[in-house]
Amino acid sequence: MVVRCVHQRLVPTLRRRIPSTSSPCRTYATGFESENPLRKTGLFDFHVSNGAKMVPFGGWSMPLSYGSVGQVASHSHVRTHAGLFDVGHMVQHKFRGPRAAAFLEKLTPSSLAALPYFSSTLSVLLLPNGGILDDMIITKHADDAFYVVTNAGRRAEDNAWFRRQLDDGEWKDGVEWTVMDGWGLLALQGPEAAQILQQHTSEDLSKLVFGRSTYMKVSGVNVHVARGGYTGEDGFEISIPPEHTVQLAEVLSKPPVQLAGLGARDSLRIEAGMCLYGSDIDESTSPVEAGLSWVIGKDRRESTNFIGAETVLAHLRHGPPRRRVGLTVEGAPARHGAKIFAQDGRDYLGDITSGIPSPTLGKNIAMGYVTSGHHKKGTSVAVEVRGKLRDAMVVPMPFVKARYFRG
Repeated sequence: MVVRCVHQRLVPTLRRRIPSTSSPCRTYATGFESENPLRKTGLFDFHVSNGAKMVPFGGWSMPLSYGSVGQVASHSHVRTHAGLFDVGHMVQHKFRGPRAAAFLEKLTPSSLAALPYFSSTLSVLLLPNGGILDDMIITKHADDAFYVVTNAGRRAEDNAWFRRQLDDGEWKDGVEWTVMDGWGLLALQGPEAAQILQQHTSEDLSKLVFGRSTYMKVSGVNVHVARGGYTGEDGFEISIPPEHTVQLAEVLSKPPVQLAGLGARDSLRIEAGMCLYGSDIDESTSPVEAGLSWVIGKDRRESTNFIGAETVLAHLRHGPPRRRVGLTVEGAPARHGAKIFAQDGRDYLGDITSGIPSPTLGKNIAMGYVTSGHHKKGTSVAVEVRGKLRDAMVVPMPFVKARYFRG
């Protein structure tokens, strides 16, 4: 069993900034650690019948890959054609009621009052210390109706936090919270995703741009479709009633679409410069340190009416003590936990949080945290890989240019 003690992986000189509000070491369900019993999405039998290699992930049994198709081949197919991912392990929520917007704005730094209907935003659930409890997608359907997706591996923590906040009398009778257990969630990703989905709906997908969503019929089934995803490619995330999930998976997985698993999903999101909770962000990370300042609404930057505001606004005004950066690494790939040093190898700067040999770029890429001042583009550093210092350079993210459809 792999146990990631993410709160202990940073040396005290870097970790001081945001003390953790939980135990010093906790198991984050972000890797392939074993958890018992494992939950199953509505597509478990579908995966097995299609030759999936199932692994533990976030408390769920999820497909790593399918048949003889390797991770790199699957990754490349999504980049060139389209892949279908089961993301039904993610937690889908509905928040409704006259105070739903105010409730979510207390828990996050996002500007939801100004968000247009059927628009989505990445956001973060914040703790009083300014650390990130989880990252999430919030979609506004109306002033009093929000659809929220959170991470499977943070289900217990997130739901306990929502309940604790709702139990405050301030929200009595003003917010109704529903967890959409059993609902399917499919991610159709890749440059051919729109062409493929268009074959199964009468909705004009050219009018549905990145960051927007709608209800539509796909193969006769009423679903919620959001244009976006976790790969940097054009694509859609489709929320499906439980009784229709297998049906739509069968319809949408026909060639040229390939079923894709966790292996390809991880390498695609790293190339896209996206964070994985428990690796790249955690309870000791502020959104400013993580390079997520853009999720903090302009109208919230002078306000202290959200949880964790004191730390987050201080980081905005004065700069954070450390920053998430992208790196290219020479010689050998740097993985999670590898140490980053100044170019001369003397001063410790931080740690790698995610790293791979990039299938698209043909070079080693990584993300990690370095002390502020060493975060600028073109800064040369050294990364310790297998006991040897490797030359590395700070580079902009995303590593692979996003191809979102913006109309």
